[in-house]
Amino acid sequence: MTDPKTVVTGFLQALEELDIDRALSFAAIDIVYQNVPLPPARGLSAVEKQLRTLARYGSGFEARTHHIAADGPIVLTERTDVLRRGSWEAEFWVCGTFEVRDGRIVLWRDYFDWTTFLAASAKGAGKAAVAGAKSLVGKYRARQELER
Repeated sequence: MTDPKTVVTGFLQALEELDIDRALSFAAIDIVYQNVPLPPARGLSAVEKQLRTLARYGSGFEARTHHIAADGPIVLTERTDVLRRGSWEAEFWVCGTFEVRDGRIVLWRDYFDWTTFLAASAKGAGKAAVAGAKSLVGKYRARQELER
């Protein structure tokens, strides 16, 4: 599988399944990954560390690809990424640039608006808090019914 677009879609699908080993099979040893404007992770072990942290602390990831275009080895994605941890969820817009060489990703750079990401995180926290409060109220009411 060396078609750049196929490599990128396979990589994102593996991430959605939190299958880090399979995701890393799409990456080159000298991969560079950057969430702009944060500093880049350089090399497979640095990228692996970040992806394993995502899988350890997150309970889900989704990449809703709206548009994907390839120009030779360069693949551009416009997508909505969804991060999940328990009942918390944050959806935010992302543009990604991937460079594929010899069937492996050598560059993965994501661009997104930090304000939008922080707002989505706060919204997700609010929804999780409301869901937790509703669950507690439901449990309290059920216990009250049992005591009657």
